[in-house]
Amino acid sequence: MRRYVRVALLCLGCGLCSLLYGSSQLALEQEPGGGKPQAPDPAAPVRRQRAGGGRAAAAAAGGSAGRGEPELPDRCKNLSISYWNSYWMLPSDVCGMNCFWEAAFRYDFMKTQPAEKMHLAVVACGERLEETVTMLKSAIIFSIQPLQFHIFAEGQLHNSFKGILILKDVDSLLYVDTDILFLRPVDDIWSFLKKFNSTQIAAMAPEHEEPRIGWYNRFARHPYYGITGINSGVMLMNMTRIRRKYFKNDMTTARLQWGEILMPLLKKYKLNITWGDQDLLNIMFFHNPESLFVFPCQWNYRPDHCIYGSNCKEAEEKGIFILHGNRGVYHDDKQPTFRAIYEAIKKYSFGDDLVNFLLQPLELELQKTMHTYCGRIYKVFIKQLTKSIRDIYDRRSKGS
Repeated sequence: MRRYVRVALLCLGCGLCSLLYGSSQLALEQEPGGGKPQAPDPAAPVRRQRAGGGRAAAAAAGGSAGRGEPELPDRCKNLSISYWNSYWMLPSDVCGMNCFWEAAFRYDFMKTQPAEKMHLAVVACGERLEETVTMLKSAIIFSIQPLQFHIFAEGQLHNSFKGILILKDVDSLLYVDTDILFLRPVDDIWSFLKKFNSTQIAAMAPEHEEPRIGWYNRFARHPYYGITGINSGVMLMNMTRIRRKYFKNDMTTARLQWGEILMPLLKKYKLNITWGDQDLLNIMFFHNPESLFVFPCQWNYRPDHCIYGSNCKEAEEKGIFILHGNRGVYHDDKQPTFRAIYEAIKKYSFGDDLVNFLLQPLELELQKTMHTYCGRIYKVFIKQLTKSIRDIYDRRSKGS
């Protein structure tokens, strides 16, 4: 009997020592320079996890942290240590109270709400570095879920994109040209993947809405999709389906896979191709129209939609979602409306107030472009941008 009493007393003593040690460590947890212990904010770790599409993505792209916003402490040395070790077993160089709460909420969030990662691809060649960085900035500003960038660049540009991980095998991908600017979250165009039917493998916008000014229906010397063709500047792809797809073609009665069909098509039509990969895609989807999901023109808004008069009705109603500055309009004075938006996003610094440092200066510049057809409808250019900024502040006020 005495033996059992001794064991019980020994266990009780060990437990009491552990409790006293933990309490003493909690009492020592103070702000730098003294002061009262800081109470943990259980919601803070969750907010940081959800912010992957914002400053976290900016850091992944080699960007600096937002100005005017203090860095949050990240004193947990290793998440794999902090969530399975009990508090009193943590190493001495790892914080106590904050780390305990942070580990618990991080681990719970990861188990219950895994964040979907969106994949954004771009090809940067020649003098396209500045355009590419500005495009990535526009994606980071508004997006909600984490972004993974896939940048394919010439050798001399590789060092400029260090720190961006490139995955070799992904399920879905959004490809954009370097002269793209996002005026609403990437999440919204990414959601089109869920609208694909069982035969659709990719989504693009028409090249034109007005056949009278269409290029393909007037000049193309090869097959093209639909009435006016499609534009490949913004292309959403289900890569898993593309890898499995066997395409009908006009070279053989046998269906060919993606890797088998591109070079033969290029050889057959090389003397008739004007717009490179876009022409090849038009040929492929001419023979496989059931495989394409077509989204409206406001998801790929180009100068052609306003230089001869407004011909994108969806943009007039809801605003421009994705701006495509082809024809080099970001860098000359031919379409100052497009250039004004490009310059505004390029000059914007992460962390600055979006209304005072982006929206208001931009609207003043756009008002100076009203001598052009595109400038006359400049409010179409900022309608969605205004909503996107308002949505950002709404999310911040709700702490998400």
